[in-house]
Amino acid sequence: MGRRLVPLTLDNLSDLPRRCRSCVFWELDPVSGEAAVKAGTPGLEKEAWISAVLLEWGSCGRVVYVDDVPVGFVLYAPPAYVPRSTAFPTSPVSPDAVQLMTAWIVPGYQGQGLGRVMVQTVAKDLLRRGFKAIEAFGDARWKEPACVLPADHLLAVGFKTVRPHPVHPRLRLELRTTLSWKEDVELALDRLLGAVQKEPALRPL
Repeated sequence: MGRRLVPLTLDNLSDLPRRCRSCVFWELDPVSGEAAVKAGTPGLEKEAWISAVLLEWGSCGRVVYVDDVPVGFVLYAPPAYVPRSTAFPTSPVSPDAVQLMTAWIVPGYQGQGLGRVMVQTVAKDLLRRGFKAIEAFGDARWKEPACVLPADHLLAVGFKTVRPHPVHPRLRLELRTTLSWKEDVELALDRLLGAVQKEPALRPL
């Protein structure tokens, strides 16, 4: 089974689930998001957001493929690019962190460790870019797939609660903790990402 994670671009945006391609929950503030839905333009707004973030900041997502079939994705960006984040009771996201916005895996591929691999891949990307942490708003009462990730899942992949809340706690993953990943995890990631050559090992400063 061949797996790979590739950067999200406008070219592979169509590989996201239809409802996610036209969802602007995070990308617009609540008022603008509602207006986009009423105008029938959320898909265009999504494309405009991805294009702007790619141009101004760089890679803001990954798409997961298994045997060339898209089975999941993850989106992330600095909080300045995520208007909805200010609407949460546990905001704001810390200034030294990038926000993990949302992620999704096809039900038939859940429980295979892909969620953890996605988070680790994002962590490696952000470490290279000089960031210290990833933060996310969790849903402590999660019952079904939605734009806000289940808090239990975030805790399971290494996040810690930094601001508790009965519904939407804010959680944080310190990227420096990824420096202690075992070598076999690094090798597995390299194979998963299809690395052509071995990268120098990351070491604590």
